Amino acid sequence: MATDLIRYDVLARDALRGVLRQVLKDAAEKGLPGEHHFYITFLSTAPGVKISPRLLSQYPTEMTVILQHQFWDLVVTDDRFEVGLSFNGIPERLVIPFNSIKSFFDPSVQFGLQFEPAEGADTETPAAEPLATVGSSAAEDETADKQAPTPGEGAEVVRLDRFRKK
Repeated sequence: MATDLIRYDVLARDALRGVLRQVLKDAAEKGLPGEHHFYITFLSTAPGVKISPRLLSQYPTEMTVILQHQFWDLVVTDDRFEVGLSFNGIPERLVIPFNSIKSFFDPSVQFGLQFEPAEGADTETPAAEPLATVGSSAAEDETADKQAPTPGEGAEVVRLDRFRKK
């Protein structure tokens, strides 16, 4: 197989991050249109990420923030965005570099972007596809009801033998 000297994977990743950057710039300038809102999952210890020690202790590997109704001072630059959010009633300022983002999802239109590390490489390759779920951490208390139920919370394991004719 020929060596990709152009690095299409890097170009595609940067183009998809450009989509995310533009969507956030528009939201910063004009607000969120209609029912649009964003779930953004990022690596909480990635270089350039700035979150409080309190949040880092709660989300030591990754964190999902939701930009919907209660966020403020959204600032978007070429390499990151900054936003004010409230966590359990405590206001926080987060700095999130675009290269720390694992996924972006707008559930109002079922549009998602996911960035996964390439095997054996330090770069990332993108996959643009609708995502069924985004992350395992919730930024706001209100997202707890949007997460999948755990056993004992309405989930039931059913044996197939139950449906067999005897």
